[in-house]
Amino acid sequence: MNERIFLSAPHMGGDEIKFIQHAFDENWIAPLGPNVNGFEQDIQEYNNIPYAAALSSGTAAIHLALILLGVKNDDVVLASSFTFSATINPIVYQQAEPVLIDSEKETWNMDPELLEQAIKDYIAKGKKPKAIIFVHLYGMPGKIKEVKSISEKYEIPLIEDAAEALGAKLDGKPLGTFGDFGVFSFNGNKIITTSGGGALVSQNKEWIDKSRFLATQARDSAPHYQHSKIGYNYRMSNIAAGIGRGQMKVLDKWIKFRRANHDFYEKELSPLGFEFLSEPNNAFSNRWLTCVIFNERINTKPEDLRQELEIYNIETRPLWKPMHLQPIFKNCKAYLSGVSEFLFEKGLCLPSSSSLKDEERMLVIEKIKNFCK
Repeated sequence: MNERIFLSAPHMGGDEIKFIQHAFDENWIAPLGPNVNGFEQDIQEYNNIPYAAALSSGTAAIHLALILLGVKNDDVVLASSFTFSATINPIVYQQAEPVLIDSEKETWNMDPELLEQAIKDYIAKGKKPKAIIFVHLYGMPGKIKEVKSISEKYEIPLIEDAAEALGAKLDGKPLGTFGDFGVFSFNGNKIITTSGGGALVSQNKEWIDKSRFLATQARDSAPHYQHSKIGYNYRMSNIAAGIGRGQMKVLDKWIKFRRANHDFYEKELSPLGFEFLSEPNNAFSNRWLTCVIFNERINTKPEDLRQELEIYNIETRPLWKPMHLQPIFKNCKAYLSGVSEFLFEKGLCLPSSSSLKDEERMLVIEKIKNFCK
């Protein structure tokens, strides 16, 4: 049996250990320190944005953004339905109401037309939404300019969830920098990792300063432990940030490898009838995961192929199950087009690690072609 071929494995570049060793040498084994400061600077410079806070997860970043926007009990937050639950959970942390917006076909991300329809409906009810959370899925730039225009038109703040999209761009502008807040994730399966971690970015210094305060248990400036607000243990550790500093050095290289994976799969599998998500004009995807859609020419189902590949120790995964189909969110109001349900039914994510070897890619293709015959 071949070694496990993972969907999206961590991939170290080599310099990570230097930053970790420095933390040990300086005894900075804490949720603060030089690596945290340096990693925030790296994120700011790479994304051309002035302020960043390194946090324990992307979920923490979304939660803090909602807190900073004043989202509270019974407020309405509009969010993508086709996403991972970490996008929606923080809305519930604040006891607010998630309203789920379906996808458009071109990029699989939030449909601006459905978004505006939802905004109009809630304003007509006298309940103007408090925030929008827009997700860029699988590293593909969504229609963020249209959504930004809508958010400005109705004066509703925009949180841009770029957890899967670090390094992707639209019109040359990094994703995560279009909204009032941007969110990144450095979970173990992301394009770069800090083992677990995330970041909140913004053009607003006051917001980021306050996010750091809230993320360190909201400890007041006093010689004793004093707290005037509820805080959270959301700060990134200096060790994790050291991994992140090393990973930032290879981010562009890893993006190149992931894009090469996508191009390879597309060349090999398109003739069989598999369909791939194309980049719109002026969009640059990091191709975090390569996803295929099974059309009528494919004589098998995604789940059948997933189980077949698992026999050969090859990890694949269905596309995200939309939030409006999840048991915990099934009673949420949703504006639907059917796009995300179609994608969930017909799609599969293929092994996309930046460390994927040529022989591993060939094995994946071989097993897919044999099964589809």
